[in-house]
Amino acid sequence: MFDRFRRRSAGGPAAVRARLEGAMAKRRLRGWNPPLENINALVASGGPRLLARSRELVVTNGYAVNACEAFAANLVGDGIKPSSLIGNADMRDRVQRLWLAWTDEADADGLTDFYGLQAMVAREMFVAGECFVRLRPRRAEDGLLVPLQLQLLQSEMLPFEKTEIAANGNRIRCGIEFDAIGRRVAYHFRRRHPGDSTDQGAVIPETVRVAAADVLHIYRPIDAGQIRGLPHIAPAMVRLFLLDQYDDAELDRKKTAAMFAGFITKTAPEEPMMGEAEADLDGAAIASLEPGTMQVLLPGEDVKFSSPADVGGGYEAFQYRTLLAVSASLGLPYHLVTGDVRQANYSSLRAELVEFRRRIGQLQHGVIVHQLCRAVWQRWLETAVLAGALDADPATVRPVQWIPPRWDWVDPLKDIQAQVLAMEAGITSRRKVVEATGYDIEEVDRENAADAA
Repeated sequence: MFDRFRRRSAGGPAAVRARLEGAMAKRRLRGWNPPLENINALVASGGPRLLARSRELVVTNGYAVNACEAFAANLVGDGIKPSSLIGNADMRDRVQRLWLAWTDEADADGLTDFYGLQAMVAREMFVAGECFVRLRPRRAEDGLLVPLQLQLLQSEMLPFEKTEIAANGNRIRCGIEFDAIGRRVAYHFRRRHPGDSTDQGAVIPETVRVAAADVLHIYRPIDAGQIRGLPHIAPAMVRLFLLDQYDDAELDRKKTAAMFAGFITKTAPEEPMMGEAEADLDGAAIASLEPGTMQVLLPGEDVKFSSPADVGGGYEAFQYRTLLAVSASLGLPYHLVTGDVRQANYSSLRAELVEFRRRIGQLQHGVIVHQLCRAVWQRWLETAVLAGALDADPATVRPVQWIPPRWDWVDPLKDIQAQVLAMEAGITSRRKVVEATGYDIEEVDRENAADAA
C-alpha cells in the first residue's frame, strides 16, 4: 500500500495536473485569459497612458511623492562617485581633481552638477522607467574645463508610436533605430516635448536622428529583448489612485456630516424656533447661540443631534494593508513610503533595510554605474585628452571604481563594532569598510595625516 501511495505521489497525470494548475480553465480561472504579448508590444500600446498617469500620481499623490524621493535618495543619494584605480599616484590625483572640477559644469542646463543629474535620472526611472542622456560636445571657446556636457531627455521625447522602416533599410521600433543584426544605431527624438504648450515656435521636423554613440539609455530591463523602460511605480499605480479616491471620499463625507449640528423636528412648523427669525442679506435665517444656551421648544418640537457614523475600527487596518501592498509593489520598506514607524522596532527595521538595500545595490551597479557612470567616464576621459586638459592615454587612466553613497544604520555603534571585528578577523579589508561609508580611502588617509600633523 505504501509503495502504491509513493508511486501515485511521485508522478503520473495527477501530479502533472497539479503542477500546471495555473494553466487550468476551471470555473474560478475561466475569466483569466491574458494575451500572450511581448513586453515591447505592451509598452508600445500602453506606454503613453501609463506614463501620463504615473506623472500625475507623483505630482498629486503624497505617498507616490514620498516613495519617489525615497527611491532616488537610496539609489544615488548625494552621488555615486569614482575612485580612480590608476597606479601612478600623481596621475590619479590629477584625474580626480579634474573630474571633480568638471562635475560642476556637467549639466547642459546649468541647474545642477553631475551628481544632481544622477538624482534626476533616478527619479525618472521611478516615474517613467527610463531616462535618456545625450552627450553634447562643446566648442573650445565655451570655456569649459572639458568640452563635454550632459543633456537629460524625458521618455516622452522618444515617441512610442514611431515604428517603421527607415530610408536606409534599418528598423525603427518605438523611436529606436536598429541595424540588420539588432544593434542600436540611432534614436529619433522629438524636437519639442509633446506636453509642453509653452514651447511654441516655427514649424520644424517632428523628430531628429541622433547617433546611438551620443545617447545613453538608462533603464532597468526586466525581460530579455526589452527596448523601452517601464515605470517603477507601475505595479502600485491602481492601488494608489483608488486609495486616494477612497480617502478623499471619506474626508468629504466627514466634512459634510460635521456641518450639521442637529435637526429640529416639529409637528406644525408655524413659527421659528427662536421667535421671529432674523435674516442675512441673502434671506437665510439667523439664530443667535451662546455657550450653555438652553432653548425652550414649543409643544410638539424635538431636537435630534447629528451623530455622523465613524469610519469604524477597520479603516486604519484597511489603510495599513493597502499601503503594505503598495510598498511591496514598489519594493520599498513600508516606513519609507508612509513615514509610519509605529509598529517597527530595531530588528524589523534592520531586516527590512538589509533586503531593500540588497535590491538597491543591484540597480546601483547594474543600471546606474553600468549604463550611466562608466559611459560618461569613458567619454569624459577621451574628450579631456583630445582637448589637451589631460596628458595621458585614455586606456591607461580608465580603471575606476564607483563608490555608492553610504547608508546610515538604525544603530551605528553596533555596525561599526561589527566592522572592526570583521577587519580584525581578516574577513574584510579596511579599504572595503571605508568605501562602504561612501568615501575614497586615499582621501580619508590624506585627511587623517593632515589632522595628525
